[in-house]
Amino acid sequence: MAQIGSVMTSAGRKALLLGSGELGKEVAIELQRLGVEVVACDRYPNAPAMQVAHRHHVINMLDPEQLRNVIEQEKPDHIIPEVEAIATPVLVELEKLGYNVTPTAQATLLTMNREGIRRLAAEELGVPTSPYRFAGNYEEFREAIKEVGIPCVVKPIMSSSGHGQSTIKSEADIDAAWHEAQEGGRAGAGRVIVEGFVDFDYEITLLTVRSVSGTRFCEPVGHIQVSGDYRYSWQPQPMSTEALESAREIAGKVTDALGGYGIFGVELFVKDNKVIFSEVSPRPHDTGMVTMISQDVSEFGLHARALLGLPVPDIRFLGPSASRAIVVEGDTDKIIMKNLEKVLAEPGVQLRIFGKPEVKGHRRMGVILATDESVDAAREKAERAYKALEVEVLPR
Repeated sequence: MAQIGSVMTSAGRKALLLGSGELGKEVAIELQRLGVEVVACDRYPNAPAMQVAHRHHVINMLDPEQLRNVIEQEKPDHIIPEVEAIATPVLVELEKLGYNVTPTAQATLLTMNREGIRRLAAEELGVPTSPYRFAGNYEEFREAIKEVGIPCVVKPIMSSSGHGQSTIKSEADIDAAWHEAQEGGRAGAGRVIVEGFVDFDYEITLLTVRSVSGTRFCEPVGHIQVSGDYRYSWQPQPMSTEALESAREIAGKVTDALGGYGIFGVELFVKDNKVIFSEVSPRPHDTGMVTMISQDVSEFGLHARALLGLPVPDIRFLGPSASRAIVVEGDTDKIIMKNLEKVLAEPGVQLRIFGKPEVKGHRRMGVILATDESVDAAREKAERAYKALEVEVLPR
């Protein structure tokens, strides 16, 4: 019998978020709607989820001692990793002592590292992937490029939102790609993956939910990324029945192997009716923010229900929808979003401002959501709202 006791008491449930960005913020809100005490952690103060959590800790989550100390201090019922930059071996150790990691510590360990998940998918499960090689130093990197061929894509084995990712189109790009990958990794300089360039018609995120009700799939999310960082997404992505069935089969196989309860963002390439596995995140996915307007329960609500052991009997899709990320460039802690009355002037438009405390370089600071009679109309509506937005970047 599932139950949740009074919040902030010994009868209640406590969740520890490891990562407090915009995705963690929405998970925190959904957990609190179900009466769960939420403690947020991140490497910097005033992170979005910290602004809504009951308590928070600012720690280096890559530091095993700091991470272990916070977990042992809080003694959470649920440990919920929300970013890649975590000392995941600590979670593996603590899970053996009885702590509950979402979806599992092993799944977190494998997916936080591109090498672990790629080897699982391609070498153990036999799932179709792009050609790939791993490299731990510059000499191995040059050899990997020779084996995979140009053009190819280079990524740190630990990074997110496109950090450290680049495309090698000619020999002249090799050195810059190596330096970009070394500087952009979440854990600092280290191993990289060199992937053969995939010729695809489109790419999707198939949000896959594992719960006590079994495995459920959201409608496929189409998206466009710039240098590996999401800019647009929409739902549903038009697909043939054959391609959709293949995508669900691959997503089911990979998530079954990872195990545990929660939502998984499975990224796939589609060419004609052939589906190729790319990556998987064992948590809500940035492209899935469109579900905040497209579904009766968003990906964040589904994640909360599943990890708490509650049923997900079905997922009701409400209609064609789209999202447009708001990316701000500069070096400031003072950003003003203006002209909001025009941004929200049309029916079926929503706005989320994440509340991130500063920008250094470029950073996703909000998202515009739109729904309409068709995907094309929803995307056009979201773009009109985006163009109406004015962002003022003030000096520090």
